[in-house]
Formats: sequence, C-alpha cells, structure tokens
Amino acid sequence: MPVDFLIIGQGLAGSLLAWELLQRGCKVMVLDSGHENASQVAAGLINPVTGMRLVKSGDVDTLLPAARQLYRQLSGVFKQDFYQEKTMLRLLRTEAEVSACQKRLADPAYRDYLGALLGSDRLCAPINQFAAVLEQKQTAYLLTRPLLACLKDYFISRNSYRQTSLDYRDIHWQPKPRWQDITAGQIIFCEGYQAQHNPWFSGLPYQPAQGEILTLESETEFAGPMLNFGHWLIPVGANRFRVGATFARMQTDASPTEAGKVELLQALDKVFPAGSQTRVIAHQANIRPCTADRRPFIGQHPRQAGCWIFNGFGAKGSLQIPWYSQHLVDSLLTGRPLQPACNIERLCRAFH
Repeated sequence: MPVDFLIIGQGLAGSLLAWELLQRGCKVMVLDSGHENASQVAAGLINPVTGMRLVKSGDVDTLLPAARQLYRQLSGVFKQDFYQEKTMLRLLRTEAEVSACQKRLADPAYRDYLGALLGSDRLCAPINQFAAVLEQKQTAYLLTRPLLACLKDYFISRNSYRQTSLDYRDIHWQPKPRWQDITAGQIIFCEGYQAQHNPWFSGLPYQPAQGEILTLESETEFAGPMLNFGHWLIPVGANRFRVGATFARMQTDASPTEAGKVELLQALDKVFPAGSQTRVIAHQANIRPCTADRRPFIGQHPRQAGCWIFNGFGAKGSLQIPWYSQHLVDSLLTGRPLQPACNIERLCRAFH
C-alpha cells in the first residue's frame, strides 16, 4: 500500500501534522499503539505569558493566531468546541511580584496579553493572602482528549490509521521507506518522549519531564476564571476543577505518585481555603517530551533520506504544534527551508 507520508504516533503532534497533510491532498497513514499519551492527559493550557518573571512565550504573536484558527476550524468540522477561551487570574503574592508586573504592564509588547491589576472582588471563591491579582488575556485550554478521539475517527474513516505496536526492525529504507505492507515517500516520527529509544533519533538531547494532574470535586462552587499561583487551576464544571502540574525532570515513569498528589494538594491549600473540602476524583500522569534547549526537534535525519522527526514541544504543545505542523508541511511539499531554531541541523553532533 503506497502512501506519501507514514506518521508514527497519534498524539497532538502526529494528529495535527496528519490533518494538515490530508487537507493538502496527501495520502497519509498514521500508526499508533493506542496507549494513553501525554497529549490525552495534558490540560492543554495556552498561556502567552509565563514564569515568575512574566515572560512572553517566544513567537507567541505568530503561534497563537495559528493555534486559534486551527482549533476553531476543527471545532467547526467536528461540531465540538475544543478550544476553551477563559481568562486567567494570576495571584501575585509579594510586592516584588507586583513591581515586576507593573513593569510588564508598561511594556507595549505585553499589551495584548496582560490586562490590569484587579481587586479581590474579581475572584469567585475565597483565596488566602495575596498582594494583587493580574488579569492575563488570550488564555485558553484545549480539550485534547476529545479532539484526538475525533481525529482518530476521521483518520479511520479515510483508511489512514492503524493501531499497532511498532517494532523498529520492521522499518526498511531501501529501495523506498517501508513498514510491513506500506511504502512511503517519507516516514515522520511523532512519538513524544518515546523517541529517546528511536534508533535514528536517540542521540538528540531529550529532557523528558513527568507531570501529574489532579481532578477535584469541591463543596464550594468555583466556576470562574482560571487561576495561576505557581501551579494552575482550571474550572471544568460548577464544582469540579483540575489542578496541575508537577514537573519532574528526567523522570520517565508515567505512573501517578503519592508525592505528586501531596505537592499539588499542598500548593492548592496555600491559596484556596476550600481545598480541604475537596475530593480527588482523578489522578493522572504522563511524560512531557521536553528538550535541552527548549526548542522543537524538526527535520530530516542527516544521513537517512526519508526519515523525519516532529517532536519536542514539551509543555507548550497546544500553542506551538498548529503553526509548526503547517511550517513542516510547507517544507515537505515546497522545499521551503525550516527555521534554524527548530531544525535538528542545529544538533549535528547528536548524529556523529
């Protein structure tokens, strides 16, 4: 069976890449193990300004419009609202944080993403002591699990999906890239953190990080905006919300831990007094495919024609993958060069 592109992995990266290729008339096959992946567990949080220093995400002015457009397109196709736009309120605990925030508010580059310092009356539930509240704009979260389920059904309907456990020994490159009965123009690996075991790309500087998320039910209604307090809180119902996430570097055990649960509950208890009245109804974990330089791994293997990687989006996949999938497809179909910042050519030593 001939295809233009064989895609390995149906997480968010593989799914959106396959979608983009299919929309441009390519014949695609997606292989996936069917096991739960990091995209399905992730909160899908999109937050343009992050960190203690309130730093704007790189290229967010380009990445965010592309993400919003694609997710709205997919919502229209599948008649489900996957992209949940919701204001985020950042709790500033010290005067130093307030001072840093005021500097950002005075910077025109942040005008589209930061609102104003607000009073405590904007909070929809009692919160422990804090110095001020900052409104963050253009924040959202992506319902990744239902989106990936819809895309899987779409691929199946087009005979573009197979569920299988991949054995790398079944991949052959001569005379053309081939896996079992499928020959392909190119094979693109979108395996998340599992790519560190890929024989062609294992030398890349991966820094996988385990993340854990809790879903809680509360006796107190909390249906307001998202909260950012070092961790985050996302209301997903009148009395239900998700809290996350832990960040355990170089940890590749995807099992939830008691330590992770305690960390999240203690962080919540510091800011949210009603946290003691909550009940944990779900505790999930998976592995983020982070990279040493915090940039994606995209490009063709330098010594194996037809062997590509599309990976390494870490905790910002929901924001980054839509634009980068379009960027890679432009390169694949037109020969347009990849941006040096994401091209694995920057890591040539990894292939020596």
